Amino acid sequence: MHYSFVRSAAAQKTLLITACLLAGGCSTLEGLFSGPTGFPRAVPPPLESMPLEDPINPNRFVIESPFQSVVGVPQVVFTTADDTLPDFALEYGVGYDELLAANPGVDPWLPGENRAIIVPTQFVLPEIVREGVVLNIATKRLFYFPADGIERDPESNEITSQVVLTYPIGIGRVGWETPLGATKVVSKAKNPTWWVPSSVRKEHAEMGDPLPSIVPPGPDNPLGTRVLKLGMPGYLIHGTNQPYGVGMRVSHGCVRLYPDNIEALYELVDVGEPVTIVNEPYQLGQLNGEWYFESHAPLEDDSVDPEQRLAAILERVSVLEIPNLPDHVRAIASASSGLPVRIAELDETEVLTRVRRVHNTIEVDPDAPTLEEVREMIDEAVAEAELETVGKLAAD
Repeated sequence: MHYSFVRSAAAQKTLLITACLLAGGCSTLEGLFSGPTGFPRAVPPPLESMPLEDPINPNRFVIESPFQSVVGVPQVVFTTADDTLPDFALEYGVGYDELLAANPGVDPWLPGENRAIIVPTQFVLPEIVREGVVLNIATKRLFYFPADGIERDPESNEITSQVVLTYPIGIGRVGWETPLGATKVVSKAKNPTWWVPSSVRKEHAEMGDPLPSIVPPGPDNPLGTRVLKLGMPGYLIHGTNQPYGVGMRVSHGCVRLYPDNIEALYELVDVGEPVTIVNEPYQLGQLNGEWYFESHAPLEDDSVDPEQRLAAILERVSVLEIPNLPDHVRAIASASSGLPVRIAELDETEVLTRVRRVHNTIEVDPDAPTLEEVREMIDEAVAEAELETVGKLAAD
């Protein structure tokens, strides 16, 4: 099917439902793109009929040319009766918030058996010099460009390919924002001791949750087992003893990684490594000559008007001279799925035609927290962030 005109939201939803009924798997598509829609054209194939493959490495990609700025591939995995979205975030190496955004309408605690879950493992690279550590707090992603991952043309010395490592990150909550700008790694430490800042101790004491002045290394240390200290006083890139909070706004400004991710990064990053922190919720990128647009919900405390950001994107794509493209880009921006969308398709659901169906590799761990315990962890982190935000606003 091909459609070159704008349909109402109701008509678009009817079209998608009809398409999935024809494909024989309505329950597999319901909710994946339930946000604002634009110009549906292609009918995605039945996800159940796709070949079943192994999951990709979600952390390491090769940039095949200087013109490539999109890496990875979106994946789809089907749930079992006991799976939750936090399970998928940990198992497939993505952040909790980005998994929620990619699967609107899906209950994170009870997605249901045999439900298709999109795993957002395709990324537009930040439009910045590709060296050292780059943090995009809007997408809650860290990108690392190791110097020894560069291949050059022997004659021209131009870069022909480059390795990029990427990991989901937890960032500072409202009132404890992760700062922007350029800095560097000034020191490293294994099994760190946490010297709790007085501001954090004061805040927790006021909340009835007093903290000691010093937290020794061990399972109760929120810094985890590895720390990279930044040149910005008081700010760190570190692990965590609460991995379910990675990919969310739950820290006091520092950057958190999954324990295995920080351990891998720690061995690669040297003291003196440049670190650049940006805030870019809207990103354009290229892959194989095609343009992709990736949109995330702007942070609540973003000082830049989203319309200003979007206007800059629209100005760049205006040279493509594709009818209805501005409205399509606005629709993608409004959906904020975090999934790179090929904009020339004028079809937000085109992602479903490119997904890689992969094995569900989640295994039952008898020592893992129960569903209720995980839910309490995340609810407590969110509630604490909300409480601290209210306190910050009251103080202001």
